[in-house]
Amino acid sequence: MSKEDIQYWLALKFIDELGSVGIKNLIDVYGSPKAVFTAPENDLVTVQRISKKLARRITEFDNWEKVERELELAAAADVSVISVQDPSYPQALLNIYDFPPVLYVKGALSGEDINVAVIGSRMASTYGKFMTERLCRELALSGITVVSGMARGIDSAAHRGSLTGKGRTIAVLGSGVDVIYPPENKKLYEKIWKNGAVISEFPFRTQPKGSHFPARNRIISGLSLGVVVVEATERSGSLITARLGLEQGKEVFAVPGSIDSPGSKGTHKLLKEGAKLVESVYDILEEIIPQVPVNLQVRTSEKKDASGKQSGVSTRMSHHGDVDRLREEEKTILKIIGKEPIYADNIIAMSSFPPSGVLRILLSLELEGYIEQLPGKRFKIKE
Repeated sequence: MSKEDIQYWLALKFIDELGSVGIKNLIDVYGSPKAVFTAPENDLVTVQRISKKLARRITEFDNWEKVERELELAAAADVSVISVQDPSYPQALLNIYDFPPVLYVKGALSGEDINVAVIGSRMASTYGKFMTERLCRELALSGITVVSGMARGIDSAAHRGSLTGKGRTIAVLGSGVDVIYPPENKKLYEKIWKNGAVISEFPFRTQPKGSHFPARNRIISGLSLGVVVVEATERSGSLITARLGLEQGKEVFAVPGSIDSPGSKGTHKLLKEGAKLVESVYDILEEIIPQVPVNLQVRTSEKKDASGKQSGVSTRMSHHGDVDRLREEEKTILKIIGKEPIYADNIIAMSSFPPSGVLRILLSLELEGYIEQLPGKRFKIKE
């Protein structure tokens, strides 16, 4: 996308009260932001949600210095400014009603990301943070990109867990992409954009405000195939994100906690309303992987082990059949698993494959009916 194109996108964004839906309606009619700025006021008011006041603001816009300053800040901070017409714009976001017309990206987005949002309370318990880090580490080892909001508590634990699992992670901010909030997450911020991306729809130097976080939450859920809530009070913003996910047709998961903990009230409420109970990473993967396009299943599953060999893990969801039809890697894992239960960690230790490969094979074999999972992440041949 040319500099001129993005200048017009930013100009639209800087018009007070126009908003994401107003910009979308204008682009639907005129095709490009440049064409919007050359349209006469009498034509602009015929567009849905464009009042005379907004039409006049568009035709009289002359703050191009602000636009140029924004692009200079982006260049200095090594931040990409992309619009919905940019090939790198996340296609999943186009499925939400009020998708952001412009995103600021520090790091790199990937069309091959398989995103799962993991969110929860800022006032997280030790148990909540431990469970979050463990789940997100295992999601990363399974090739999943963890999306969260880089807030204190569960969000920060989600990013840390993904990074520990050598995975990609995406932080969506309720501030400008250059404003690190909370400030103690400076080192985490650096690690996130170097192993994924930090993104925002807000201009540079925008400070975090309460009204920004619901807007941020729709992007977190919009990017993701599913939303996992670890800890949340009954009035938590995490429940808003979960409900946004439901409205967007996403899978919603909840991790149970102590019945005496206020931080469990929200997650238990979600479970009562039909969210899927999460006891292990497999509860998430078995819902997410069938949604993944086959080409990404193949690409993300072909991880290299320490020797440089491809693990070639299959994530196909075919019906149970003869062992002969399995891939060699699946046969190898099947030989390790007997009629007596064996822990996943032992299977990993006894195989030559990386943990991510073993986890994907186990999930595939379980879904195809060759093995069954028992409590404690143990597996045995299904009889």
